[in-house]
Amino acid sequence: MRIKKSPLEKELQKLTKQEQSFLQKHQKENDSKLNQLLSEKVPDKLQDTLDAAFAKAFTVVFTKGTNVIEKTYQKEQLEKHYDVNVYAAKQMNTSKQWKTFSKQSKGVANKNLMISGVSGVGLGLLGVGLPDIVLFTGMILRSIYEIALQYGFSYENETEKRFILLMIQGALSHGSELEAINHEIDQFIIYGTFSEEKEMDACIADAAGGMSKELLYMKFLQGIPLVGAVGGAYDAVYMKRINQYVQLKYRKRFLAKMKA
Repeated sequence: MRIKKSPLEKELQKLTKQEQSFLQKHQKENDSKLNQLLSEKVPDKLQDTLDAAFAKAFTVVFTKGTNVIEKTYQKEQLEKHYDVNVYAAKQMNTSKQWKTFSKQSKGVANKNLMISGVSGVGLGLLGVGLPDIVLFTGMILRSIYEIALQYGFSYENETEKRFILLMIQGALSHGSELEAINHEIDQFIIYGTFSEEKEMDACIADAAGGMSKELLYMKFLQGIPLVGAVGGAYDAVYMKRINQYVQLKYRKRFLAKMKA
């Protein structure tokens, strides 16, 4: 006799399939013809410059920018919405109610994705590449913060910041590196601790290195007026990828919490 799955178990099953699809899609690094063309023109030291720029951007946003970011959305209202949604989901226990969380987080992600795309293209037209990094990083973290609130999680303390940085690094990784980071994130979701207690500076450096490696050619292209719009448009491409992975992981963490 087949045991009927609960709505919560169905959500977990669906999530597992979506997560596997993401991991399979990003097993191999996509070396496009545009990247191959730009690889011959990119200065040797640009990678180091980007590493430092992204690391500085994370540090600035974490230490000084969170309060500024919070002024762009209604944090208390989002927290209240979460409480209402959890109460309704537990009381009604229907698939529709459990889907509310992923539906609303997707709406938040799409809104921030659109803003990021417009900003990246606009700055690319002006040939603004490196100066866009702080703005781009701020937009990524704003989107992550709002998604976290949709699922009832904080983002202020050091542990949560490490979780966020690891998700960003994982979202932009490939193959065995992606699998290792994904496993580390899942272990945190299950046990609430990391296998290795890294200093915050090291976590920032890892995430910054992942971003600079993936965006190297596009940020170089973005620094060229007019044609830089193509490079700027990739802000939205990579932000979408990060949003997708972050939504999967917060959703997984939320469902695990509800099932416990």
